[in-house]
Amino acid sequence: MRGTRDETAPDAELVRQAVGGRSDAYGELARRWAPRVMAVCHARVRCQASAADLAQETLLRGFRDLGTLKSAEKFGAWLRGIAERVCLDWLKSKQQTQVPFTRLGNDPPTIPAAGDGVGAALEQADEIKKLMAEVEALPESPREALMLFYYSEMTYQEMAELLGVSTATINARLTEARALLRRRLAQTQTRSQRATHEL
Repeated sequence: MRGTRDETAPDAELVRQAVGGRSDAYGELARRWAPRVMAVCHARVRCQASAADLAQETLLRGFRDLGTLKSAEKFGAWLRGIAERVCLDWLKSKQQTQVPFTRLGNDPPTIPAAGDGVGAALEQADEIKKLMAEVEALPESPREALMLFYYSEMTYQEMAELLGVSTATINARLTEARALLRRRLAQTQTRSQRATHEL
């Protein structure tokens, strides 16, 4: 039925409908795949704000180039390939070295009105920023697996199909990512405690 969102149709069926002229079918694909594309882009460029723009660019290129997809069943891998090219183009266009997430200038934070929980909210935001900086510092393969798992809540099987590896490899990458992250966070905490003691 034209104009209604089909949340149960398989990706391949939505691809065929979109190629046949139903833009709402591609809209449903974009909705499904946006978190996954965002995870891939964020893993590649290590900058959440830039990754959001690159994810949108990926989905737009996907819509534009959908007619070139040879197998509707391989939509996910095809879209991931577009995301990787978009990110590579962006990285190549950068003439200066990449700025770490922690040094990016965002809009000034909105300071909540005085009251209970203000300090806790600011502290939590700071902790999230530190955690994201540590995730972005992980090696690419474990970083990508971790971001796919948490951004889009993909199953191991879905990630394996998307990345073209086995579920055992996904498990190994996630285990490595978590171990590296624990180690990095422990080192950061130790450095912070030393700095506090030296004051």
